[in-house]
Amino acid sequence: MHSSDSSRTSIGGIDRGRVADLLEIEAAAFRKARPKSQAKVGNGLPGFFGGVPMHWMNDWPTPFPILVDSARGATITDIDGIRLDDFCLGDTGSMFGHSPPPVARAIRRQAGRGLTYMLPSEDALAIGPLLQQHFGLPFWQIATTATDANRFALRVARAVTGREKILVFNGCYHGSVDETMVRLVDGKPVNRPGLAGEFRDLTRTAKVIEFNDVAALEAALKDKDVACVIAEPVLTNSCMVLADHDFHDALRRLTREAGTLLLIDETHTISTGPGGYTRKYGLDPDFFVLGKPIAGGVPASVWGMSDDVASRYAAYNREKEPGYSGMGTTLSANPLQFAAMRATLEEVMTEENYARMDHLARRLDAGLTGVIDRYRLPWHVARVGARVEFICAPGPLRNGAEAEMAHAPELEAAIHVALVNRGVLIAPFHNMMLISPATTGAQVNRLITAFGAVAAKLAA
Repeated sequence: MHSSDSSRTSIGGIDRGRVADLLEIEAAAFRKARPKSQAKVGNGLPGFFGGVPMHWMNDWPTPFPILVDSARGATITDIDGIRLDDFCLGDTGSMFGHSPPPVARAIRRQAGRGLTYMLPSEDALAIGPLLQQHFGLPFWQIATTATDANRFALRVARAVTGREKILVFNGCYHGSVDETMVRLVDGKPVNRPGLAGEFRDLTRTAKVIEFNDVAALEAALKDKDVACVIAEPVLTNSCMVLADHDFHDALRRLTREAGTLLLIDETHTISTGPGGYTRKYGLDPDFFVLGKPIAGGVPASVWGMSDDVASRYAAYNREKEPGYSGMGTTLSANPLQFAAMRATLEEVMTEENYARMDHLARRLDAGLTGVIDRYRLPWHVARVGARVEFICAPGPLRNGAEAEMAHAPELEAAIHVALVNRGVLIAPFHNMMLISPATTGAQVNRLITAFGAVAAKLAA
């Protein structure tokens, strides 16, 4: 995507020295504005390995993590009293805003009735039909994370097909499911780098091909040894890759011809609409997984299966030897999840809210594109519903290899910190921005203005 000579002196079309200077200036401004935060967390949070409660909190490009005092709607306030327009929204976990009022009320109501008891509450009576109405599939189970939901669905796929292998797309994101931690290097499948304590060759049971490559998909399925293809409708975990117009039709046709099941993971692409990308574009998966935002920020996930899979799985259970299935966790399907999930499905994930989110996301897309064009930057913007991303490379991208080449960590870090200093927070792992029902037009305008100011400095 870039010549070797230019990539040594520039990144994303910007001189590397200029990028480094911007990050140094913006990091100093960040520290100066947050004396309380620096005193408390500048040397790490006491008692935590690596100084943070979860290791990826060190991946924020700011000099130290922002210590949050409160969050409401689409705004975060830190302990230094600085308010930020929040477009990260917990990297989708709070994509409907922080503490949506219906969810907050449901949590308060349930808190006095017990938090977990391994039995359903009356809210569970409503949730099954709500999941059917939103996402189409007839049978559902509750888990606590999308990782667990994906893992459990893959177990079912292997059980009912009698096959061992799964197929994933290079650059995919499905939480920390072991089998998906593979990638392509020079066309060959390998374990992803950096896996802690992984002692297996994950490529023994997982095939990996490029997204949008129908010929590679057909070849990978021809031996009829793949139990399930697990796919995001759009690659989202690095630089966003949209599906070719005929790709999903081919994916469904080829999996059916091979007797392979299809799992669609909508944890990020639920930004598309109330039924996700699946409902909007008429996909027909055997499994559907949704995590993070399904309960408005309370840890929860759901996974659904088709009539055919459910029937086959019921038959499998009748014949298998008794014992633990290897699926399920004690805190999954607890009444707090039920209460928050019901409120989210009934009152938050509405057509009206999504229409507003989509409208503002289109405005953000156009505004960022206008800035990129104005300064003649070799970048582009990608969008799936209320999820928008600027990518510091030409586009559109077609697969995971191109997305990896387009990733510009140093440049993205400098832009991120500069945006924070201008009152805007975006996702730390890539340049992702979400529009929530609580996001205002004024916040979108401020983000476009801040992005323009940073672009002007980089392109000067």
